Amino acid sequence: MSQPNKPTKTMTDYNKLDAWIDAHFDEEVRFLQEMVRVPTDTPPGNNAPHAERTAELIKAFGFEAEKHAVPEQEVKDYGLESITNLIVRRKYGNGGRTVALNAHGDVVPPGEGWTHDPYGGEIEDGSLYGRAAAVSKSDFASFTFALRALEAVAKPTQGSVELHFTYDEEFGGILGPGWLLKNGLTKPDLMIAAGFSYEVVTAHNGCLQMEVTVHGKMAHAAIPTTGVDALQGAVNILNALYAQNKLYQEVTSKVEGITHPYLNVGLIEGGTNTNVVPGKVVFKLDRRMIPEENPVEVEANIRKVIADSAAQMPGITVEIKRMLLANSMKPLAGNKPLVDAIQKHGEAIFGEPIKAMGTPLYTDVRLYGEAGIPGVIYGAGPRTVLESHAKRNDERVVLEDLRRATKVIARTLSDLLS
Repeated sequence: MSQPNKPTKTMTDYNKLDAWIDAHFDEEVRFLQEMVRVPTDTPPGNNAPHAERTAELIKAFGFEAEKHAVPEQEVKDYGLESITNLIVRRKYGNGGRTVALNAHGDVVPPGEGWTHDPYGGEIEDGSLYGRAAAVSKSDFASFTFALRALEAVAKPTQGSVELHFTYDEEFGGILGPGWLLKNGLTKPDLMIAAGFSYEVVTAHNGCLQMEVTVHGKMAHAAIPTTGVDALQGAVNILNALYAQNKLYQEVTSKVEGITHPYLNVGLIEGGTNTNVVPGKVVFKLDRRMIPEENPVEVEANIRKVIADSAAQMPGITVEIKRMLLANSMKPLAGNKPLVDAIQKHGEAIFGEPIKAMGTPLYTDVRLYGEAGIPGVIYGAGPRTVLESHAKRNDERVVLEDLRRATKVIARTLSDLLS
């Protein structure tokens, strides 16, 4: 017996979603301004106040947020001050998919060089300025208003949508999405995470961060032979590490948007005074891993390079501590409905093809993938990460990009829940 044809979406259905978003866009912009005006600098990582403000604001839209506070001691042991993750669950009927939308509220401190108030949410020349205006408080707004449009216009009768507003992306996500998943608080079928470019991102690099302490022996600079110079030992190790970057260029990824592995040393400190042979130097390194690499092998290789270099310097010893191991995000076969819908609607709204590709960044989205949940990264990003000034002075989001991304997400949800 043949099955009745399923109703298909028409352009009129999509246009009604677009029209609702246009009619409420000023409200969406004001909502984003409120998000930006509550600082979430991480470190120090006092993020609970932002979660409280978010829950308060979305309650006015009829959304009740579950507040999942990570235990205080667990947060402090992690090096932060407070984390409250939020889940909003909207169920429309039996059957159908559960689609999660995740954005993170924590962000790096503003730093110097701003010409706008980092927490002002100021608007100039069609862009809204502020720390996290682009990554990723913009998607607190795009996801929330896409969901509102979906319910006001499409009125789905099956499946469900969850908003996940979390506060541990900058430190790796373990106490953000990782904590929600570990504690069995959510298990969606599909997920979309906050974006940072026009593309739909299906893969990203992994990241290994390590702290290396180089020990020598302090001595007076007038009699340096009585000491062991930890800085000279560190320089030998650093030269060996930087030499690896030439080798990494020969290891290329097959994922479009990702090139090759690379290593960076981002912080060095040590010594006690100008006239003292330094007895200790500490540096921190960041090793980006392409999806094809094995993290265990990468870490073992880095440790060997460091140990071999230290062994060349008499009297030098080293301690190596892993600070972070974030696996790469690899495409899961089940993400095709997400990719197809976002590409279709992205091209319709933006007037240009939307690529599916990888990014050299790493995010907490990988944790959903590791839990077997297919996902992609897409949201109110600029054409490129560089254009948004993310993690730099004068971070901004182009308001027209915010409007268009909200429409793409609303249309995509309508498709996925139909």
